[in-house]
Amino acid sequence: MSGVHTLPNGDVLFSKDTGGDEWFQLFIRNAAGVETQITETGTRNSGATWSKDGAVLVWARSTKGSGDADILMRDPSAPGGARVILKGEGAISPEAVSPDGRTVLVGRYYSIAESKRWLLDVASGKLTPLNAGTTKVSYAGGKFTPDGKSVLLLSDEGSDFMRLTQIDLATGARTIVSGTDRPWDIEDFALSGDGSILAYVVNEDGYSKLVVQDFRTRRALPQPQLPAGVVGGLAFSADGETLGFSLSTPTASSDAWSWGVSDGKLQRWTASELGGLDAKALATPDLIRYPSFDKRSIPAFVYRPKLAAGQKAPVIIDIHGGPEAQSRPTFSAFHQHSVAELGAAVIVTNIRGSSGYGKTYLNLDNAEKREDSVRDIGALLDWIKTQPDLDPSRVVVYGQSYGGYMSLAVMTHYSDRLAGGIERYGISNFVSFLQNTEAYRRDLRRAEYGDERDPKMLKAFETISPMNNVAKISKPMLVMQGWNDPRVPKSESDQVVARLREQGIETWYVQFKDEGHGFLKKINNDRRREVETQFLQKVLGAPKGQ
Repeated sequence: MSGVHTLPNGDVLFSKDTGGDEWFQLFIRNAAGVETQITETGTRNSGATWSKDGAVLVWARSTKGSGDADILMRDPSAPGGARVILKGEGAISPEAVSPDGRTVLVGRYYSIAESKRWLLDVASGKLTPLNAGTTKVSYAGGKFTPDGKSVLLLSDEGSDFMRLTQIDLATGARTIVSGTDRPWDIEDFALSGDGSILAYVVNEDGYSKLVVQDFRTRRALPQPQLPAGVVGGLAFSADGETLGFSLSTPTASSDAWSWGVSDGKLQRWTASELGGLDAKALATPDLIRYPSFDKRSIPAFVYRPKLAAGQKAPVIIDIHGGPEAQSRPTFSAFHQHSVAELGAAVIVTNIRGSSGYGKTYLNLDNAEKREDSVRDIGALLDWIKTQPDLDPSRVVVYGQSYGGYMSLAVMTHYSDRLAGGIERYGISNFVSFLQNTEAYRRDLRRAEYGDERDPKMLKAFETISPMNNVAKISKPMLVMQGWNDPRVPKSESDQVVARLREQGIETWYVQFKDEGHGFLKKINNDRRREVETQFLQKVLGAPKGQ
């Protein structure tokens, strides 16, 4: 179950798939506990949003074998209780409904570097573009102001970073609300119900900075001083006097906090369960930067164990997925377990191609430049050799999804410098991946990785795909996969495991029949962590000096 929301009438809206297959259905649960499915079984439904009074509820629906999505509106008088208000093309979805329920802000995602926004008239089905230009712009989110006269959204138009922009719907005039002097992405925002107070979050080198200001005058209001971590889920109380949000830090899982806009009172409402762990004993990472092959500075968070004099810690390099994601300083059971129980240092890197550092950095690994990000890990191995408390002879590379591809690729390039590798549901061959991933994702992934139908790109894929370089891997590997994965199909793991074993490489393979892209069930995650621990203990051993 995911995407749980409370509607204005008190009903609860939630989505649910089957065994991680991501073919989500939408359900409404009323106060009496009666659940009603409002979507058609066999379709994929997402992006639900609604008008202020809840009278208009809209969402996106896609079907098997198609990369297109439609926009539906709940209509009890229609057959099945819903009707199509827009026959969509591509990855289209609703972003917001106007206060009067007559207009839907619609977005289409082409790639991390390009998206579009339209206004959809619910009655006529007419689409009006918010940006009719030809310049590629990346948008994120979108909300109507309470008066319905403008839209707030995140945009990188005219900038290397995402900025909070207000678009006047009558004139098309654009105003940068978050200022033009912030060399970082704005990643979330909220506006009070009367439109007077604005809050937004700045992503400063992975850490969140929460900004509160008067929306009409742009005057800065008192700002909360928060523990170093990541903020999300901004929402104002009905009277606009209190801002609620979540905050996760390296030593505390996501908790509910609030900030008094007028009284300046910062309050933490929850203390998340740590299973009996002492938060003071948990590791806090250092943010470092190391030079890569082209002198570019690569950011990383380093978690270090406590060592006795003369000891050197083994190292786990954790590479995020995406590839357009960003590793952040939030609570990670894996990182804390590795430091406390394995005595290992964990380096969580944001190699080129990561989001959060501007679109120039984001695009450095596109298409034929894919392996430049692998070379960033080679540079990290060089940096590890310079650290007196890290053991360069005992390093493991770890990743999931695209990070799983990176783990495989790093093993093909630097196997002689590694003790082993762990990859979870990773891409082993870009051509077979693009042919077998679900249709609703295929063109979106081609926009990032390259199009295998292009002979030039096909040749590049043949060169860089780990399946074609498995012979270079000489150290043990652990591979994990869910059977219902719609993103990176099980066949990607099956084929690389078979090839590794044919070569006589020690290869552990763990499969979960009831999981998809990522493991969500506690019993499966407990088993996964146990296997990972056993594998890491075998290939890393104890810190030197013990």
